[in-house]
Amino acid sequence: MQRGYAEKFLGNGILGKMAKVKMQKSKVNLVMSIFLASLLMPAIVHAAECETSCGSVEECTQKISECQKIWDDVQKAKEPHEASLKKMEADIAYFQNRIVEIGVATKQKEVEIDEEEEKLGDQQELLARRVRQAYIKSFQQNPFFLFFTRSTNFATNLRALTYQQAVAEEDKQVIVDIVGFIKNLEDKKAELAQEKEGLAVLAANLNTQAEATRALVGEASAYQSTLSGKIGSLTSRQQSLLAERSGTFTTSVGDVPLADDPNAAPNYNPGFSPAFAGFSFGAYTHRKGMSQYGAKGRAQEGQNAGQILQAYYGKSPENKDTGGSISVQGYGDMEFESTYLYGIAEMPANFPKEALKAQAIAARSYAYRYKQEGKTICTTQSCQVFSKSKADNPPGEWKSAVDETKGQVISDVITYYSSTTGGYSTTSGWDTKCGSQSCWTGDAYEKIASSPWFYKGWYTQDYYNSSAKCGRSSPWLTQEEFSDILNAWVVRKNGSDSDQERILPTTINSCPIGGSGGNPYSMSEMKDKANGMGGSYTSVSSVSVSYSTGGETASVKLSTNRGEVSISGSEFKEVFNLRAPGYISIRSPLYNIERK
Repeated sequence: MQRGYAEKFLGNGILGKMAKVKMQKSKVNLVMSIFLASLLMPAIVHAAECETSCGSVEECTQKISECQKIWDDVQKAKEPHEASLKKMEADIAYFQNRIVEIGVATKQKEVEIDEEEEKLGDQQELLARRVRQAYIKSFQQNPFFLFFTRSTNFATNLRALTYQQAVAEEDKQVIVDIVGFIKNLEDKKAELAQEKEGLAVLAANLNTQAEATRALVGEASAYQSTLSGKIGSLTSRQQSLLAERSGTFTTSVGDVPLADDPNAAPNYNPGFSPAFAGFSFGAYTHRKGMSQYGAKGRAQEGQNAGQILQAYYGKSPENKDTGGSISVQGYGDMEFESTYLYGIAEMPANFPKEALKAQAIAARSYAYRYKQEGKTICTTQSCQVFSKSKADNPPGEWKSAVDETKGQVISDVITYYSSTTGGYSTTSGWDTKCGSQSCWTGDAYEKIASSPWFYKGWYTQDYYNSSAKCGRSSPWLTQEEFSDILNAWVVRKNGSDSDQERILPTTINSCPIGGSGGNPYSMSEMKDKANGMGGSYTSVSSVSVSYSTGGETASVKLSTNRGEVSISGSEFKEVFNLRAPGYISIRSPLYNIERK
């Protein structure tokens, strides 16, 4: 029985020694972790502020690069701290787990001590009895007693004496074993308590260090988040500058002059040859929902308002309770049907009646969401154009269209609309009589309606024909100017970041775009750059384009002094809008390049 307890104790002793060795190793690792962390703890210096203002594409590109470099530098500085923090958290977790294990082991030792103390009491009682017996036997074991006994009992008494001595020695050993066992348990309990206390102190110290590192990493991550936001802002500004040359904002028929600009037509004679120009199918549009000139063309072809709306939105209007008021920006609440809708200035009143009715339903449906949700609607093309003077004195044709469609709303669809999409809508496809690309452009409803923007070369600063032209009389380019755009394409594909920043109109400083100038390559510099990247373009003898069934120009093919070259439609449009002089630009992803 006692041997079993001894084996159990020795087993615990071996495990305890193993745990102690592991703790000693953990202490060494902890010291190293703290030491390394202290080396890595210098604050991350925000080397430079990331500025978010830029006035040109090149400046935006440069600042995006600078901000990204700061972000990368912060990341490099943060990584060692993250690794250190990960190691510290692993050590803290180990110490905490070990403290729990020690608590369990300590309770077990307390149970074992109680059990052994109970056994010790029993053994002490047994020992007391045997001590008394030993005392009595000590007289019998006296050598003189054995000497004077009868010879016949001498051998027996000698054997008894030897046995009694052995029993006495065994009793002494049992007492020593039990006392030693209890002492070892008490010592082990004390060692565990000491280890637990030490680990708690180490864990607390390491946790303090981890908190400091965690705060540093958090500060760096927060700064990176701020940088990401600034990079996003710069990127958005960069894209808006490109958009100003790409015409990606929306407008409608009602707030623009409808007079044609003969200089922007393909039959205009620029007075030089060869001449090149980009002609956009549609412009200033999101290419979603209803085309207003398309609605006019459909009405001219005999379609009613319901058919027109079905073609563009895929749904027919429903009757709703549209009574009550709507909140209008700058005017407050006004009666929805008889005031607000009367003032919608999105379509000329001389358009066909069915087109006007389709427009009235589309405008009502668009504003109905604001009315139902209690939101204030704006009065510009960002929502839909409202004119208070028109509301006070609506044209008869428009008033009639609103009254005759009162309460009619298209549900569950945002009823986007715009002037001219070029014969293709991203929501309804080809806007043609045959319903496909096969009869585009001849039977496009916008062409039937004689939209002045169906096919136009853009060279003015905005959509007004009277707006700034940067000294240009038409969208036509000379051979040298057009070849310069191809050279810009070469440099854009193969050049460095600094080269990219200088792909700007040569006129950017005399005719700023978005109020910003820059440092563009001259045409001769661009030519030299292209020569250093495989060869420059100096002449174009022919040009043709291909279109995708998705309503975009798929590719531009050119015969040049360097042979045939094909450029994707989106790529050509982008470099054209970056480099073309003045305000010449391609306003739609669906376009053509003409040479004369």
